[in-house]
This record gives sequence, structure tokens and C-alpha cells, in this order.
Amino acid sequence: MIPRLEPALDNVPGPGEPFDLGDTGESLEQLRAYIRDYGDFFRVFSPRRGSFTYVVNHPEAIKRVLLTNHRNYTKGVGTDQIAILLGRGIMTSEGALWQRQRRMLQPAFHRRIIDLFGSLLAGVTAQYAERWRELARSGEPVNITEAASELTLDINLRAIFGTDLAVIRERFGANPFSIVHTDSNRDLKFAYRIRSLAGIVRELIARRRSHPEEEHFDFFGMALGARDKETGETMTEKQLIDEVLTLVVAGHETTATALTWVWYLLGKHPGIQEELAASARELPPDTVLGIDEIEAWTCGQQVVKESLRLCPPGWLMTRRAIEPDVLRGYAIPAGTDVFISPFFIHRHPAHWADPERFDPHRFNEAANAARNRFAYIPFGVGPRHCIGESLAMYELATHLAVMSRHFRLTPLSDQEPHVEARINYRLRSDLKMNVELR
Repeated sequence: MIPRLEPALDNVPGPGEPFDLGDTGESLEQLRAYIRDYGDFFRVFSPRRGSFTYVVNHPEAIKRVLLTNHRNYTKGVGTDQIAILLGRGIMTSEGALWQRQRRMLQPAFHRRIIDLFGSLLAGVTAQYAERWRELARSGEPVNITEAASELTLDINLRAIFGTDLAVIRERFGANPFSIVHTDSNRDLKFAYRIRSLAGIVRELIARRRSHPEEEHFDFFGMALGARDKETGETMTEKQLIDEVLTLVVAGHETTATALTWVWYLLGKHPGIQEELAASARELPPDTVLGIDEIEAWTCGQQVVKESLRLCPPGWLMTRRAIEPDVLRGYAIPAGTDVFISPFFIHRHPAHWADPERFDPHRFNEAANAARNRFAYIPFGVGPRHCIGESLAMYELATHLAVMSRHFRLTPLSDQEPHVEARINYRLRSDLKMNVELR
């Protein structure tokens, strides 16, 4: 039951002029101005949606929406557009369907399973290290944006399809999933091209089901064999297709963007890059580092976490209230869109000292223990936190362990890059850097 509230609903702070938050490329800067003027809780009228959008930038409100009262919130603005692209996979599904799919997929992302992909991560990273050596010797710059995108897609597809990736290439003479890397637009045309890949996944499902004696260690095989513990049922063909396409696209996008930001920030802070390189040289050379070893690598973990703090690829989360709720002492009507921005809570001066500064050391053990856990949410939090968090962190830190040991990267220019904040927070144009051998 909603208690009587003061101040009244009509006294919620916010600008008088309307603005479609989340729908335009100006949303980041507009949010910056609103937070400066109205603080940690306000509302903005959206003409397109014909309703108010509420913005919360306070850990306790974030905790309520994403954790303690999460059942009262569905995915919000933008979910329908993502569903056009990815179908009703784990990223966009709701209610009983989402609970079932999460329950079936979760075992595939257990730490014990993720650790078994260590050889894959190390092998692919070593291949890209050879490319960087050639560039360093020839004096050519490395396109970090392209390299990060290719690397993460390569790892992602091998982890998903395993040996069937060779079958796909043989069948089509190329890799049809490469459009995830080569096409940077995320419009309806791109969505159509992604959905057209469903036919390939359908063929692979039929192929594996017709050869049950073959063993496959990959996410596709784990999804194919997953059974609901409550019903014993497996996924339907459509559910499998949607989950595979979700893994292909979502598993690539944010990790590639995060890796680009890591190198951008290291290039801007050469002292920290040198510290990282020295720390990487203390790790066992020419060996596969398990997830436990990577997580124990303090310097690498701190660099990745600080990069995700300043530049979280998923910079904006949206939810929609099913029933009325109360946030920060204000009534939230049913059907209200609620926006939470990791970008801004990660830069909140109440939770971060000198928040605009790149300082990996802020993720030391004492500071981590003292900090409100809901002030740092690059992967979300609660039941709907990113299922691939452990794999993404393993992949990013493994890359740094190899590359920072052997290479020094410096910016081609001191000019500040243009940023795009729509679906992801990313650089608008490719990041190119000088690369030299250590």
C-alpha cells in the first residue's frame, strides 16, 4: 500500500520544457544539465511518450528499482526496438519467460565454465598481438576501434559456435556474422540483416540434433542441451535462435566498446599505462591465466573497473513501473518510465572523490568496502545484472595482461574525440594510436 506522501506528486522537481530523454543523441548532455539543476531525483515530460520520465541518481533508489522491488519493474524505453533486433531473448524478455530463460542459461556462465575458455581467450589474443607487432615494426598506427571489435567478435563467435564456426564459413564462403563488426549502424536495416541470420542458426540446430553423438563445448551446445529444472523442457527453436543472436550481438558490442575506452584512457595517462605494463610483466609469461589468476591481478582489475566507471558502455538503463511505487519519498505511478544512468552515478561527487579523474587506485580494497555498492553498476545489479559479466571481465583483463606487457600505445592526437551516447556510450569515430614494442 502506498503511504501518504509529502511533498505531493505535483511537486516533483524537473524542467518545465519537455524533452524526449533517451530518444536523441543529445540525451547525455541534457541529463548532465538536469542533474546539475535538479539533483538526484526529477522528472521530465516526454512528448513522444506522452508521459513523464523519472530520473533517479541515488544509490538507495537504484537499489529499490533494480533489487529490492525489482519484480515491480519491467524493461523500459527502447526494449521494443532491441526486440526487433534480437527477438525475445534474455535481454528483452519479461516475466515467466525471462525467469525460465535466465534459469536455463545461468549454468553456462558459471565461473567454472568460464574458466574453461581461458585457452580460447589467450589464443585469440596472441594472434592479435602478432598483428600489433607487424604494425609496430612498420611504424603504422593501430586502429583500436577496429581491433577491439574484431578481437571480441572473434572470441565471441568461437565461444558460441565452437567447431561449427568452420562449418559456417565453409557453407557461406565467409563469416556472415561479421556484419556485427563491419556495420556500425544500429537501424532497421541492420536489424533485418541480423534477423536474417536466424536461418543459419536454424540449420545448426537441425545439424546438431541430427548428430547427438557429437560433443561440443560451446555456449550454443550448452543452450541446446539446457533443461528447465522445474519442467524438464528444453528451449524451443525460436527461443534458441533469439538467445544465440542475443549472445552474438550483445556479447560483442559492450565488450568491444569497453576495450576501446580502456586503451583511450591508458593512452591519455602514460604513467598508469607504464604501471600496468610493469605489473603485467610479473604475471607468468606465455601461459594461460585462469579466471582466479586474472581476478587476483589487482592492477589489471583496477584499470578495467576504473575504465568502466568513467566510460560505461551501457550508460543508461530504463525500467517501467508495473504498480505504483515510492522512490526518494515521491509517489511513482504505475506505467512510469524510470531512468538510471551508470554514467552519472559513477561520477557522483558524494560517492567518488575527484570523480572526473582517471584513478584506478580508487578501487583498492578499503575503498571498495566503504563504497555504497549501488554507486557502481557497469553491469547492472540485482537479478537482471548482465549474465556475461564474469566472461567480459576475464576477456578484458586477459587482453591487457598480454598486450600491455609487449606494447606501448600513445595517442595520435591530443584532440578530444567526439562521443556518441545512444544505445552505447562510445566514440563516434575510430580511435587510432601509435603502437611500439617494449
